[in-house]
Amino acid sequence: MSVAPFRLPRYIRAMAIDARDAAGFYATPLGRLTAALLRQKLAALWPDCTGRAVLGLGFTGPYLELWRTQAERCIAASTRDMGPAPWPAGRASLACVAEEEGLPFPDLMFDRILLVHGLEQADNARRILREAWRLLKDDGRMIVVVPNRHGIWAHAESTPFGHGQPYSESQLNRLMGNLFLHVQTHVPALFAPPCGWSPMLRGFALCERAGRLLAPQLAGLTIVEATKELHGIMPVRQRAPGRRVLVDAGQ
Repeated sequence: MSVAPFRLPRYIRAMAIDARDAAGFYATPLGRLTAALLRQKLAALWPDCTGRAVLGLGFTGPYLELWRTQAERCIAASTRDMGPAPWPAGRASLACVAEEEGLPFPDLMFDRILLVHGLEQADNARRILREAWRLLKDDGRMIVVVPNRHGIWAHAESTPFGHGQPYSESQLNRLMGNLFLHVQTHVPALFAPPCGWSPMLRGFALCERAGRLLAPQLAGLTIVEATKELHGIMPVRQRAPGRRVLVDAGQ
């Protein structure tokens, strides 16, 4: 049996991903399975966002569709380094590009904030979490999805999760706790290897079930849900030089 030569996709060769890289991954069979699995996990955490204001930070288009028709307001924001990420497809744009240290929204605007392909890609993780704390309502909730330092997905550069800074569960707890975000729930995800080979893809769901039972610490991703600690006082920010960017991501 002959085997076709393996060619590295464009997104494996870059040191950091942008929106085109992420979109390229989610268009692959492995990317579609990954998105479907994570949507299941996210829907279990937030089954109903009716009347809520929802913000997606990073590259969240594959996931925000869960709540777009329910939410009173649903916005996708990507950072300048990530670049424009049009969303939703084929509809009026609900996306923008902005500086991660100065998101163009007023305080206490959002009931729910989802951060995917954002924390590990951020120039300054503390800065983007400070902004999330500022934007989150006092009774709001936040979900952060990051590559697990102990899982193989953090080392697979053929996926967006193989770029940037991975986190162990304790590192993520400490980082968020120091910024007055209290982690309520940990959900491990992605136990199948980050491989696009068809026989492996057919066993994707089986790997997920077996991994949760046998080696939860080796999950490819860690999903955490956090609430805002109301006694937290954010320090006055020294903004980095530069200008705030707010553009229609569909342009």
